[in-house]
Amino acid sequence: MAADASAQITELTVDDHACLTFGEAEELFDLTAAFVRDGLAGGLKVMWLSDAGPRPAVTELSGRGIAVEPAMATGQMTAAGCDGRLLSGQVFSADAAIGWLTRQLASSRKLGFPGLRIAVDMSWALRPVTGIEQLPEFEEGIAAALAGTTASVLCQYDRDRFDPITLASVAAFHTRSVTAATYHADAVLRICRQYAPPGIRIAGEIDYQAEEPLTLALAEAVRLDGDITVNMAALHFIDAFCARMIADTARMLAESRTVILQCLPEVAAGFARLGIEGLPGIGLVTAREQ
Repeated sequence: MAADASAQITELTVDDHACLTFGEAEELFDLTAAFVRDGLAGGLKVMWLSDAGPRPAVTELSGRGIAVEPAMATGQMTAAGCDGRLLSGQVFSADAAIGWLTRQLASSRKLGFPGLRIAVDMSWALRPVTGIEQLPEFEEGIAAALAGTTASVLCQYDRDRFDPITLASVAAFHTRSVTAATYHADAVLRICRQYAPPGIRIAGEIDYQAEEPLTLALAEAVRLDGDITVNMAALHFIDAFCARMIADTARMLAESRTVILQCLPEVAAGFARLGIEGLPGIGLVTAREQ
């Protein structure tokens, strides 16, 4: 079963077996937060298996506006490590892992959930694990287990840490490929869509030469429903031209929605000089250094 289409994280549906490739932790957490958020909103059972364990997952999701702890208290949400689920110590068995998945499918149905979403951080596969050669068999088994169900699985691979051969070997077993919508990316600047909370993310350094991708990103943000966030927590320089573009967009949207500008202190100072600090509907939030 080959991946037949690229998809936005918000477009995933039942029985999708999606492959998310990411290049930085912020991208992973943002896309996963949207996957979790939409699952919880749909009344589904949601699980995130993270190689870092449950606490970092809960912290990151909560920081993106996801009501994780109440959902965990009711049993709708589970955040856990991969050990004891996909792995037994340092041993991996594709059959055992698929058996665990099958039990989760049966359990969610028994508990009355209309569907199940599972996000799986595949970083565990980078450890010295016995049986890791069964990884393609595991991915193929996921696709078979999901057929005809109301469940979806999001497999998360760090494209900078997994070698191209491994990524190619598992790609054929996914129905969808997922990455962040990116408007510009080079060694100096990255502009991409942010999914949770909705908006855009700008990192690096930006000046007037990025007018075209910034215009496109802001235009798409305007078309989103509800409040938006312009996440500039990893932006270290912005010139006056681009700052005015963002400020003007914020002023326009603030007539009907709330706009959050999240940025480092030196960038926030620039926006304050443009007179938007304290305006109704606009929140200028100072972010910590990443």
